[in-house]
Amino acid sequence: MSYLDRIAACHQADLSQYLAWYIAGQVYGYLLPSFSERLQRWPTVFQFSRQGMHFCPNLQTCQERTEILKPILQQLHQEAVIDTWVGETYPVTLGFDQPAQCEMERAATLYFGVKTFGVHVNGLVRKPDGIYVWVGRRSLAKPFWPGKLDQLVAGGQPFGLSLLDNVVKEAQEEANIPRDLAQQAKLVSQLHYQQTTPRGLENSTIFSYDLWLPEDFVPKNNDGEVSDFYLLSLAELAQLTETTTDFKDNCNLVNIDLLLRQGYITARYPDVEVIRQTLYCRFS
Repeated sequence: MSYLDRIAACHQADLSQYLAWYIAGQVYGYLLPSFSERLQRWPTVFQFSRQGMHFCPNLQTCQERTEILKPILQQLHQEAVIDTWVGETYPVTLGFDQPAQCEMERAATLYFGVKTFGVHVNGLVRKPDGIYVWVGRRSLAKPFWPGKLDQLVAGGQPFGLSLLDNVVKEAQEEANIPRDLAQQAKLVSQLHYQQTTPRGLENSTIFSYDLWLPEDFVPKNNDGEVSDFYLLSLAELAQLTETTTDFKDNCNLVNIDLLLRQGYITARYPDVEVIRQTLYCRFS
């Protein structure tokens, strides 16, 4: 196993296996053929061609598309085609700062392969013998990645909330970090990946933050989503990331970015430039 293996696990999607989803002539998502077949029940909403699936052109506004999509997604959830439901909407967009063509239930985003966004926070502590990192273990009750290690704070980016406001919200819920302290988090990286999952394409961008915490700070979970916290040295974090699959897949990307920025992955790794190029690649 290696850092490149960890990156490859998140970069393994083959878009040729998907059906492109067009809105107003541009591709906004990618669907597995098995899921696209389910949508053929609604020919007044979705049209199909050799190029892919299209929103019907008479649906011209974000609100119109959102309203007509909502009951379809609810019906698919009732039929267990969409197997979870969050009750939180995500924008369907070409990029984080681009206008939304519609809004969609978070649980449906992987099925449609639309771009999604999230925040991950490295909880850092400076000690006399070096830098340490707080990490959490996901609750066994979590529907996805139960029991895996995760960043101290992480969460999806909902519609209508700024990145920093989301960091503050998630920091309080997941680690009991006071607002004034959480607001000191600094955006340091954007990490992009396309990963095939059983539900469809995870086409995501992580906004990675560093937050320096007092040496006496001890996190406490408030939402039941974290079972334990651990304070790891950079060497321990590096070992777990490079040689195990203990971390949730996309968390390894954030770990590798941190290790690169802190100078831990250096000339001792002859493929360090390949690691950089692969980690920081962008996807359409």
